Amino acid sequence: MKKMFSIIIIIILTTLSCGAPEDQEPQIKKEITDVPPHDMVFIPGGYFTMGSDTDDESPRHKVWVDPFFMDKFEVTNHQYKEFIEATGHPKPPFFNDSDLNKSDQPVVGVSYYDAASYAKWAGKRLPTEAEWERAARGGLKGKYFPWGDKPVASRCNYAPKGSKEADGYEYTAPVGKFPSNNYGLYDMAGNVWEWCQDFYDAEYYKISPVKNPLGPDSGYTRVLRGGSWLSINPKYLKCSSRLELKPFVQDRYYGFRCAKTP
Repeated sequence: MKKMFSIIIIIILTTLSCGAPEDQEPQIKKEITDVPPHDMVFIPGGYFTMGSDTDDESPRHKVWVDPFFMDKFEVTNHQYKEFIEATGHPKPPFFNDSDLNKSDQPVVGVSYYDAASYAKWAGKRLPTEAEWERAARGGLKGKYFPWGDKPVASRCNYAPKGSKEADGYEYTAPVGKFPSNNYGLYDMAGNVWEWCQDFYDAEYYKISPVKNPLGPDSGYTRVLRGGSWLSINPKYLKCSSRLELKPFVQDRYYGFRCAKTP
């Protein structure tokens, strides 16, 4: 009886397999691919309008970004400590600063090179500038900030009107203390500026390719995005805001999060 039952099951599975549409297998593979690693979020591929009409954020231009994973949170002191202990990488400045070194606060004082080294160790990479902006927008079209068109102190950690405590935090906030955007990403505005992998060029948007732009081939500075806990002007919190910095600079306002290709 058991043998006959097994034969029936095999016949049923074979029949289902033969009758399945041609695109079923790729769809299954896609669903498996979409499952993000721990504490990462799947960012769907697609077109979006990148940039704004001001300064080095112009011109607005259409960009396609392939699907990717993005860290849900900025890399924390706890995570960075594990990296240091595993590799012997030097501690960043401020790592012993009691205002900035809680385990769930974002690591700061990291250079571009530090961030890239951590990402490689973690089996990830830094996001491109286009990926970062795609992720920050959270699927919202034409909005200035990850939540809408107006700066809101209760939505992120920054310093409105020079008051560092208006949002409840004088320095960096523990990651994830403010509402996420529509993709489930936290602190995409404020807390710390985040390193991207691109070289910086104020004119790059004028010649940027449409599909998966990687930034200039060379340069002296790298791009950071998102604003920080010390940003007084909310323009730095915009999804399109760009900051250039020499890649070896380490300061209290600069951190990062990682991306990963599925």
